[in-house]
Amino acid sequence: MAPYEAVAGVVTALASELSPEASALLIDPIYGYLPAVKHIDPAKGLLLSYESIHMVQESGGLKEEPIPDWSVAKIRSLGADAVKVLVLYRADVSAEVRHFQENFVQTAGEACERCDIPMLLEVLVYPTEGESPEDFARAREHLVIEAVEPFRHPRFKADIFKLEPPGPLTDVPPPDSEEGERLLRAYHRLTDGLPRPWVLLSAGMSKQDFRTSLGYAYKCKASGYLAGRALWSQAPLLFPDAGAITASLREESLPYMRELNEITRASATPWYTHPSFVSGVETPYPLDRDFATHYRPDEACA
Repeated sequence: MAPYEAVAGVVTALASELSPEASALLIDPIYGYLPAVKHIDPAKGLLLSYESIHMVQESGGLKEEPIPDWSVAKIRSLGADAVKVLVLYRADVSAEVRHFQENFVQTAGEACERCDIPMLLEVLVYPTEGESPEDFARAREHLVIEAVEPFRHPRFKADIFKLEPPGPLTDVPPPDSEEGERLLRAYHRLTDGLPRPWVLLSAGMSKQDFRTSLGYAYKCKASGYLAGRALWSQAPLLFPDAGAITASLREESLPYMRELNEITRASATPWYTHPSFVSGVETPYPLDRDFATHYRPDEACA
């Protein structure tokens, strides 16, 4: 395992080099926040992770917990603009595990509502114990679509969805092919009627495959993308050569981001045009000079 300082250094390089082309950055509080935050333009959005990378593997599936000694209140107090909550979920595992994961999300969503901070909900599927890569790949479309279904309910309080493609992650077919038409139907089943806006995640795809996948997402009214490895996967391979990492980010990642941003500006659906905002973004408080008196944040976030 690489030492803390080395990992933090790579995260810092990613943040400092890529932030000029980003509208917001997602970083974790352990390796990312302290080393990288001073390199991020305050005008950019800041998202911080909530869930721990350490998960409990049971015969019935995976269970998650927040990062130890971490909370939505702490994220808000640091000045973050949103909380990222990852839930690993399969609709075909035991009811006990599904309920545990659902409660994990609901608890986070309720805390975000109390603290008056948006929750970005990332829903991912995963292979179960003993499931072959081939079987998992064949079931992927169905698993991805089914995993999102429970979290459409308002009790989870998701403000934006971060979703994975409901199809292949390699050799993504062109939209004008027969396979492409089928894939587009899967995207529609995944995203039509979502209660809040959504963005596409990159799932470690190649640059070309992610570019193609964005075309499907924007046909289904995605409001943007939130990508990691598709942008910078080559840079960490150059560790520990800091100069080579920086050069890779500048010469490969930044031009690719500019290309994706042009596609996004041309084809994405603005989040504020989503049906949940048809009446505009309204404040629950009177528009007068007594806002300081009316506003009542939760005590845990005050």
